[in-house]
Amino acid sequence: MNLRVGFHVSIAGGIQNSITNALDIGCTAFQIFTRSPRQWHSKDLVDADVELFKTNLKKSGIEKNSVAVHMPYLPNPSGPDGDLFEKSLNSFTSELIRCSQLGIEYLVIHLGSHKDMGRDHGVKQLLKSCGKAVDNYKSAFKRKLGVTILLENSAGQKGSIGSKLEELGEILDKLSSKTYCVCLDTCHAFASGYDLSSEEACKEFISEFDKTVGLGSLKFIHLNDSKYEIGSHLDRHELFGHGKIGTKGLSTIINDKKMGNVPMVMEPEFVSIEEDAKNLALIRKLRKQPN
Repeated sequence: MNLRVGFHVSIAGGIQNSITNALDIGCTAFQIFTRSPRQWHSKDLVDADVELFKTNLKKSGIEKNSVAVHMPYLPNPSGPDGDLFEKSLNSFTSELIRCSQLGIEYLVIHLGSHKDMGRDHGVKQLLKSCGKAVDNYKSAFKRKLGVTILLENSAGQKGSIGSKLEELGEILDKLSSKTYCVCLDTCHAFASGYDLSSEEACKEFISEFDKTVGLGSLKFIHLNDSKYEIGSHLDRHELFGHGKIGTKGLSTIINDKKMGNVPMVMEPEFVSIEEDAKNLALIRKLRKQPN
């Protein structure tokens, strides 16, 4: 198995710098925002920066399918119709275009909240968002979509869509296209009630994931520990092995024959490059060598 692991990294100073930042830590996979995640407004990507990003990535040795863009935090693709829904849709479309410009294969999206309109309405809005964003991309960019949209499971906050595996599987079935796959966040799964804290529990979860969602649809993993207990519904990431999930469960994931070959990134609060590098070394140490 080929271990591809890393962090969400900064694009400060230009999006091309993200690759240097990833390599400085020792990443073999990484994730970025293409712009500020907490603002609606975004500047267009600079052509020279885009070309340098592509060149730097090619030189880095990091595989193209080990890189993902994460959607900004503000969009709500499952919300009711209105100004916010339209702004969310425009942001969604914009990120698809930016991924395509950069040559990045994966766009990770939070599924959002139904905002007291009910789960069924939320799922309906999400499906509409996905369909319209892809159609808008094709109209604006005038080419076939070369980006896979990864649905990220939620932590089960009030009104949230996609915290249960059955729901993720149902949404994928309704989308019925290879354009859509899944990004699994281990902290979110734990927060929504799935036990990942032991080898046995983790193996049960992997089996359930395969039955209800399908391991073939899993293209990226957010390998996050959790600051809070199982079932807390709190989206609070902790550094690998420092939280309530711990190394026993998370090492089961990195050593699983199927999950362990999927690109993995961590999203803890940044402490230092040295701390991140130390964490990657721990993960590589926990990775068992094939017989």
